[in-house]
Amino acid sequence: MKVVICGAGQVGYGIAERLAAEQNDVSVIDSSPKLINVIGDQLDVRGFVGHGAHPDVLAQAGAEEADMIIAVTLYDEVNMVACQVAHSLFNVPTKVARIRAQSYLQPHWQSLFSRENMPIDVIISPEIEVGEMVLRRLALPGAVETVRFADDEIVTVGIICEEDCPVVDTPLRQLTELFPDLGAVVVGVFRNNKLFVPKSSDSLLVGDLAYVVAKRDQVRRTLGIFGHEEPEASRVVIAGGGNIGLYVARALEQRQSNTRIKLIEASRERAVSIADELKRSVILHGSALDQGILDEADVGSADTMVALTNEDEVNILSSVMAKKLGCRRNLSLLNNPSYPAFAHALGIDAFINPRAVTISKILQHVRRGRIRGVHSLQNGAAEVVEAEALDTSPLVGRPLREIDLPSGIRIGAVFRDGKVLTPNGDLQIQAQDRIVIFAVAERVRQVEQMFRVSLDFF
Repeated sequence: MKVVICGAGQVGYGIAERLAAEQNDVSVIDSSPKLINVIGDQLDVRGFVGHGAHPDVLAQAGAEEADMIIAVTLYDEVNMVACQVAHSLFNVPTKVARIRAQSYLQPHWQSLFSRENMPIDVIISPEIEVGEMVLRRLALPGAVETVRFADDEIVTVGIICEEDCPVVDTPLRQLTELFPDLGAVVVGVFRNNKLFVPKSSDSLLVGDLAYVVAKRDQVRRTLGIFGHEEPEASRVVIAGGGNIGLYVARALEQRQSNTRIKLIEASRERAVSIADELKRSVILHGSALDQGILDEADVGSADTMVALTNEDEVNILSSVMAKKLGCRRNLSLLNNPSYPAFAHALGIDAFINPRAVTISKILQHVRRGRIRGVHSLQNGAAEVVEAEALDTSPLVGRPLREIDLPSGIRIGAVFRDGKVLTPNGDLQIQAQDRIVIFAVAERVRQVEQMFRVSLDFF
């Protein structure tokens, strides 16, 4: 696949890294020579210095032969015009743009992005994507990662195995025997900085991060079996009143009327603005690193501290301070891709990486085959994919026990006619089934092949 990426920042670099590693033909455009030099030195991509929306620059980058343009510069308008130019002059089939300003995304302006007006096929709004991820984490506080598939009927959760985890040192095969009606499958384990697919004879260890695919109505029971029975947050303190913080507070007011919300914002002007917009939240002007402000927010009796400022260091320190003051749990926004590896050791219960969330959303549209959803795990070490099986798929028509799946791939659930089926040796995949499948990075290409028309997979 030939892809032109406009923007060499964190998201652009991350997408280029993933696509180049899979032997795609990638060109990256950015107005910063420094960023282009870095990306050209470190990745197998072609770099071009210039304005991402200018026709001559797009032509140099190979837009005439491109299958896709992904515009993720810092500016919405540049991203939109780049897609328009790619469509009008170069007839690029698929156009993806990151758009942050919520004004463009309001329902009554939805015709703006139609093919007749501004032809953008996929719009990525990081604030909405990250905000929804925060809300899912608040709803399931025992999970460190929560992703939904198959019309929200299948959930993938990341669960830390603590010292008191009841299922530690128990072979996974035995878990299936103990809870035959659970409808949950352990598809991946992150241990000692390595992500792998466990065998049925493997056991979970203290400190493991287990990735479990479960039916939606069995998620809380699954968390309880792993020793996490934390109730849904009813008292929340939010640090940061930016776009994400405001989105989360507004959604909590609308969806959870019993939740008490206090929001800390460092900018007085912004604090006044969001105080006018929110109805039930208490807005405090000050720094989330000021213990006096945290005390005023009564963080010591809060269920969850959600740190959503633009500075990772503020998010980390305020989360740790809140925990020391008595807050039950914390959730931190971490932009720096190096920080998540140390998050748990620093005292962060759960974190969200906006870069990873945005890349996952874009990968859903990059993946070939009938791919409906993608979520990237551990900086691209693995992916959870939802895909639709075609008649020609090598998975269709045979019991799962007869299908020799490569190592590093595990089927977590099957969605058929509105029902979730837990995979076992007797289950036969049918055409039009939607399958949630876990794959380590080096196996993702094979997963794509499983869900394409070609029968060349094996």
